[in-house]
Amino acid sequence: MLSVFNTLTRQKEPFKPITPGVVKMYVCGPTVYNYIHIGNARSAIAFDTIRRYFEYCGYHVDYVSNFTDVDDKMIKRAAEDHTTVPAVADRFIKAFMEDTTAVNIEPATVHPRASENIPEIIAFVQALIEKGYAYESAGDVYYRARKFKKYGQLSDQRIDDLEVGASQHTADEETDRKEDPIDFALWKAAKPGEISWESPWGAGRPGWHIECSVMSTKYLGDTFDIHGGGQDLEFPHHENEIAQSEAKTGKTFANYWLHNGFVTVGDDNEKMSKSLGNFVTVHDIIKTVDPQVLRFFMATTQYRRPIQYTQANLDEAANNLDKLRNAYRNLTFRLQDATNGTDTAVAEQLQTLITNFGTAMDDDFNVQNGVAAVYELAKLANVYAAKATVQKETLIALQKALVQLTGVFGVTFEMVNATLADDAIQALIDEREAARKAKDFAKADQIRDDLKVQGIILEDTPQGVRFRKE
Repeated sequence: MLSVFNTLTRQKEPFKPITPGVVKMYVCGPTVYNYIHIGNARSAIAFDTIRRYFEYCGYHVDYVSNFTDVDDKMIKRAAEDHTTVPAVADRFIKAFMEDTTAVNIEPATVHPRASENIPEIIAFVQALIEKGYAYESAGDVYYRARKFKKYGQLSDQRIDDLEVGASQHTADEETDRKEDPIDFALWKAAKPGEISWESPWGAGRPGWHIECSVMSTKYLGDTFDIHGGGQDLEFPHHENEIAQSEAKTGKTFANYWLHNGFVTVGDDNEKMSKSLGNFVTVHDIIKTVDPQVLRFFMATTQYRRPIQYTQANLDEAANNLDKLRNAYRNLTFRLQDATNGTDTAVAEQLQTLITNFGTAMDDDFNVQNGVAAVYELAKLANVYAAKATVQKETLIALQKALVQLTGVFGVTFEMVNATLADDAIQALIDEREAARKAKDFAKADQIRDDLKVQGIILEDTPQGVRFRKE
């Protein structure tokens, strides 16, 4: 049975969806004022991998991930660029979709934007005021944190120990307008020239935390299965989401809370963040690094563990991914001379590896052990493909398993399954073979070199010549 580590209870628990066969999952998305850095990408990749494993297991996944497109950082960026907040949002949402597509992240079922849910946000805030959990002050609306008796449970903090100004999205000068320093903003009165919407409390815009409460419950219901995000969101963001949502509905907000680890940079393991100025954007990385390598690098570290971003670790991921691609290529190449039938011994070994993969992933998505089973599968594929005689059904079964298991990590083999030989290239390959038979090795070598310039790598095997893109 699949078990997950629930941050709320700080223990592994059997996963039991509210609706059998369906997973309802909300993951906090980016504030779209810049390109995403690999710390942002780590969260997106981690939860995309979790989503893919649920789908591999046969679940239907309703996956919602928002865009924060109204925020202090958005307003600042718009002013710096001499443009509007919506224009900044449109630009970087487009960039987000391009960058996440490059690393093979599936689009969410819904990608809601805060600015598109203002009426729902206002209604949500109004309901909290009516229940006594919120109050208006000089055009702002604040949440009474102490009134929610479970406040601090998710982040394992006592409310009396919380520091003034815990929320990074609440400015210090607002403190005088609060009943209690730990209260947080649900609605912010607009400053001159800022983007705003009319509300019962005057012109303003939503606070950061309220948008996720509104959009998650709008699309997934008052109670849903999984809420995910980075460890840095446990407090105050997720803590505040719980307080808001459960105060309004009187129901459990999310049954399981999953948080991914940080990305650290270099050998000194410094946390990557935009505020520290040490971030690297996905937009820039994929100009020089194979996006599939970046994806594989991040997807094969268990989601709760930190990831150390170094060139050495990227290189290791590239080598391991290349081994899987080669295994797939070997299977594909041998299909041309395979006989009909199935090798029962190999089929049994394959089933054991598939079972091992599932056992590992069922343990809180233990991708390290899961990918170890995939490496064993690649080894089995290589050994079998090297045999003098191979059977078609077994090759196909190995290939299918390799595709399905690596697919959980977001890896595809399209590039190694491409048709490389147009008439001109095939003619050169045939000419090289003729030169080799005539013992004209200089000509044969020259043809090989010419093909390499074109990005075509020839590999001589006992079963004949094969080729691949470099």
